[in-house]
Amino acid sequence: MSIYSVRPLVYLAAPLFSQSELAFNLDITALLEKHLDVYLPQRDGGKVVDLVARGVSICDTYASIFERDLEALKNCHVLLIILDGRAIDEGAAFELGVAFSTGKVCLGLQTDPRRLLPLGNNPMIECALETIFFETADLDEWAKKFATQASGKYSLALQGEISHPFD
Repeated sequence: MSIYSVRPLVYLAAPLFSQSELAFNLDITALLEKHLDVYLPQRDGGKVVDLVARGVSICDTYASIFERDLEALKNCHVLLIILDGRAIDEGAAFELGVAFSTGKVCLGLQTDPRRLLPLGNNPMIECALETIFFETADLDEWAKKFATQASGKYSLALQGEISHPFD
């Protein structure tokens, strides 16, 4: 299995269970895709309920989603985790841990002030993130700058001056 990306690839780690979560994830994806490629698990990796409804066994469904999402994490350049809610989604927290442990750029978006801990996010989440955006406009500005920097590096790679344009 291969995840193909023309521009730098952002993995969007987020809860994907309620209609509002699914819609918010699509909105953030649309914002990012103005500048970057996005792997959105609900769209690109499959959803458990959809695969099972099509007759795929639960075991095969879980394995397929797990393997595809891990492949995307391996190939992404940036992980963006949605931090909204009282507690961070456990799947998104796992994805953050994988991305952080492999040296990916890890960012957060937190538009919701609720937190389970009175002092804020869990330190294992907070300390893994280079930046937390509190406004989608700030995330959009970052994506625009990141894409511009990557484009310059891509030109250098085409000229043979560097080997990995998105790193």
